[in-house]
Amino acid sequence: MNDAPVTFLDDARAAARLLEGVATRTPVESSRALSQIAGVPVLLKCENLQRAGSFKIRGAYVRMARLSSEEQARGVVAASAGNHAQGVALAAQLLGIDAVVYMPVDAALPKVAATKEYGAEVRPHGRSVDEALVAARAEAERTGRVLIHPFDHEDIVAGQGTLALEILEQVPDVRTIVVPLGGGGLAAGIQAVVAELAPHVRVIGVQAARAAAYPASLVAGEPVAAPELHTMADGIAVGTPGAVPFALLRQHGCEVRTVSEEDLSRALLLVAERAKLLVEPSGAAGVAAVMAAPGELEGPVVVLLSGGNIDPLVLLRVVRHGLAVSGRYLQLRVRVHDAPGALAALLRELATTGGNVMHVSHVRTGVDLEIDEVEIEVQVETKGPEHCARVLQHLRDGGFRLAEH
Repeated sequence: MNDAPVTFLDDARAAARLLEGVATRTPVESSRALSQIAGVPVLLKCENLQRAGSFKIRGAYVRMARLSSEEQARGVVAASAGNHAQGVALAAQLLGIDAVVYMPVDAALPKVAATKEYGAEVRPHGRSVDEALVAARAEAERTGRVLIHPFDHEDIVAGQGTLALEILEQVPDVRTIVVPLGGGGLAAGIQAVVAELAPHVRVIGVQAARAAAYPASLVAGEPVAAPELHTMADGIAVGTPGAVPFALLRQHGCEVRTVSEEDLSRALLLVAERAKLLVEPSGAAGVAAVMAAPGELEGPVVVLLSGGNIDPLVLLRVVRHGLAVSGRYLQLRVRVHDAPGALAALLRELATTGGNVMHVSHVRTGVDLEIDEVEIEVQVETKGPEHCARVLQHLRDGGFRLAEH
């Protein structure tokens, strides 16, 4: 008789068996562009191609499948900005469980619509996941529904840990795994499996610098709230780490890095252009970390693309931001005499530089404008930083008064 205690690895393997026929074994694709930047082989684990568009179905299904029949009959409640909502809704549909999901009032419309299409009832509440979670907890206490926390439960973490099992099978010589980090369920699941099965592999969790609770929490030795939550990466914008994932990440000494909004937009653009994959800003956090640290990581490196559920309006804004950060989208203001032909002259000069004018607007009133002046704001598509510099210099040489911004 074997009385050995059940380890986290055992639990993750049991979760993987539960997920057979439910979660997709997502592909791993090599990335030449990222490999050139990193100086070592870099591969992308494409969880953006998972059912419901993210890794969240793994943890949600495992948690809900392990509920008793009586608990399943009472229904479940959850809180999410989108990906966990869709994971819970899909899992509930597959298991025949009634689900209510609280979502922030400004949650992306496609994520709200998808959650409803999977059969869950969506209730808008609050401005953040944390505020929505307060309402979800109250609903659970009032009705007896079971709260399906987005990250702070052993079954959730075990479900997300199944990703590490796949990565270690698909890339057996992996040396570094880079993972987006919000509440911590995903990173903790991967770190805990790796610690038992491949302790030589380094796991790095990546947070948005403007929504980073883990660095201070690890220093303090306990979960503390993030000082701000202002990032395009809503999927990892979590105010306070979960107790369960925090304990695992702290125990195993998982490294945590942060990336800027510019890093995120640049990464999303690279993944779209070079890997031909659509990811949301939080899903690109690992790519952003690799791009921000060329030559620092031991390879092969596996970067987890955690989700691909992005609002098209956000995508448009992020791509534009990424183009600007990459020096391929120039915004400038030019002051000219308010006379016929002035705008045409400016556009002719821009045409000679090879810049593609995307948008033009006039400002004729302003306390710092002369009565015979007009300020023209121009958005120009360029071919890169060097081309931007040539465009600006050409205009200055032509006598135009401009201010880049």
